[in-house]
Amino acid sequence: MKKCLLFFGIVFSATYGNAQSLITYGKNSISKEEFIRAYNKNKTQVDNKEKAIKEYVGLYTNFKLKVKAAEDLKLDTSSQLKDELDNFRHQIEDGYLNDAQTYKFLTEQAIERSQTDLHVIHYSVAIDPSAVGDTSEKYEAITSVYNQLIAGKTDYKSLISGVFVKYADMGFITAFTLPYQYENIVYGLKVGETSKLYRSKSAWHIFKLIDNRKSAGKFKVAQILFTYPPESDAENIIKTKRLADSVYNLAKVESNFGVLAREFSDDKLTYMNGGEIPEFGTGKFDAIFESEVIKLKNEGEISKPFSTSFGVHIIKLISHTETPSSKTDDALLFDVKQKLVADNRISIAKDKFAKDIALKIGFKQAANLSKQELFAYADTVIHSADEEIINKLDFSKKVIFTFTKGNIKADKWLTYYSQFKSNPESYKGESDDQIWEQYKNIAALEFYRSHLEEYNKEFAMQMQEFKEGNMLFEIMEKKVWSKASEDSVGMFKYYNENQEKYKWAKSADVLIMNCASVSLAEIILDSIQSGADWKSLVESYQEQIQGDSTRFELSQIAGSENPTEGSYSEVIKNPDGTATFIKYFKIYPDGQQRTFEQSKGMVINDYQNVIEKKWIDELKMKYPVKVNEVLLQTIIKQL
Repeated sequence: MKKCLLFFGIVFSATYGNAQSLITYGKNSISKEEFIRAYNKNKTQVDNKEKAIKEYVGLYTNFKLKVKAAEDLKLDTSSQLKDELDNFRHQIEDGYLNDAQTYKFLTEQAIERSQTDLHVIHYSVAIDPSAVGDTSEKYEAITSVYNQLIAGKTDYKSLISGVFVKYADMGFITAFTLPYQYENIVYGLKVGETSKLYRSKSAWHIFKLIDNRKSAGKFKVAQILFTYPPESDAENIIKTKRLADSVYNLAKVESNFGVLAREFSDDKLTYMNGGEIPEFGTGKFDAIFESEVIKLKNEGEISKPFSTSFGVHIIKLISHTETPSSKTDDALLFDVKQKLVADNRISIAKDKFAKDIALKIGFKQAANLSKQELFAYADTVIHSADEEIINKLDFSKKVIFTFTKGNIKADKWLTYYSQFKSNPESYKGESDDQIWEQYKNIAALEFYRSHLEEYNKEFAMQMQEFKEGNMLFEIMEKKVWSKASEDSVGMFKYYNENQEKYKWAKSADVLIMNCASVSLAEIILDSIQSGADWKSLVESYQEQIQGDSTRFELSQIAGSENPTEGSYSEVIKNPDGTATFIKYFKIYPDGQQRTFEQSKGMVINDYQNVIEKKWIDELKMKYPVKVNEVLLQTIIKQL
């Protein structure tokens, strides 16, 4: 009986252990977990799931065989691949150094705030960051303004007195327009409400919420700008405004606003692009400019001339996009997350994360460490003229923090302290205690950062995927791509044996012009139709336009399905705001034989597949492949 139980236990253990290896190739294996992860990352909508999973088994096995071949050649040890892996690590590691819940809260908060624009006025008084007490003349000045606002005074600009208080009508703002601490204040106010006095490191502040509105969304406009020197007399200003009025009258009847912008606009950044300004939202530009943009309701509508501190503007509305309200909208999430990463509020998530990981990494401050000693040596370093002072101090060798897998010595603290306090961009009057608390968080984060693979499985997998992807590229270059392109005899032979594969569908000799905007495309189309040389135009407009003249199958290009020789397509607006048009020189019928040169790209691709298949067969001979069919069926059911 014992023998039977022992035999059953051995069989069960072997079966269970092997069951988790879905695929083996030689002495190597692919686990169920790894395969499912890879499949889920690359899967697409399919009608036959079982067939798709089985096909992916073959694809993923071939991928791992190629990576193994790269390892055999030690391609992963090359300095280039190591540098690329290092750069990739730096790009993604910050995403693993934030508290997920805090990050989610900040993201959702920003999305919620982005739904509402706030009209805010701001009063401030600059103060010395080291000032102590609230009885100064400056404090009394800002307090006077506060008391008048609370009393209901609404002549906001006249409330300031003396030289201390500065007033600003900020116009409408939205999330990320202001620093986070100020944004929190204004989004906590009701319309008509005044904030309490707020002291930052360098000023006293008061904010008052004048009005709010639903988010104005994002706008794309073109403008014609007329400028005049700052010290211009009245006659010069009137002359400029008259010119603006004349151009406005032309714009109302002239279909091409871009031509007028190119001829008259003084905006050096946009006039060559038909006056088009990159898409923008609330708080980006001057409040007067923004209010005039919002008045335009229909695409193509043109404003009357209006003045700002920059000059006189005429604007044309190109497009208006509402701010998405769904927290799952991909475009909104991407926009918010991009801004969040670049904003100082991300430090909240980092600080929370640093405290949370302290236990995980076994972070402890040395028991025999005194702050008095820390600050005394730090002060010595700051006031020493000896650049090597840190290396000469015995204190530098003292352990100040310990971790489960390492420690940090005092030289790191002294270096941080001296660099932080001597940099006016980072040091804003923080006390030694505040600097020490900052450094503790930084030390914990940096230790965790350098050991991320050990503490975060997801990060380790992402690094492995990137490394293997690079190895795949290198081994494919060596074994397939360069091999095929260099074998001209083999390619030509393959072409001759398979000419039926290389025939033209209905095609044409064409000129394809890609332009930075619709308005610019219309200008270029008009120029070419009038006899201008397209190559000269490309040279004149540099990066604004691109041209390509060659033979294409009609199905490969956007344009007319049945064009005639010498005709032009309409100007086609692309999703990224650029525009394209096509000129048709000669039309060819379906079924014409491609020459070897005309087929070369397709022949190289097909010939590469032949070489790759032969190579994979050789790898499978070297590393025999076995698939655990029982486990595969459970995966098919699971997925």
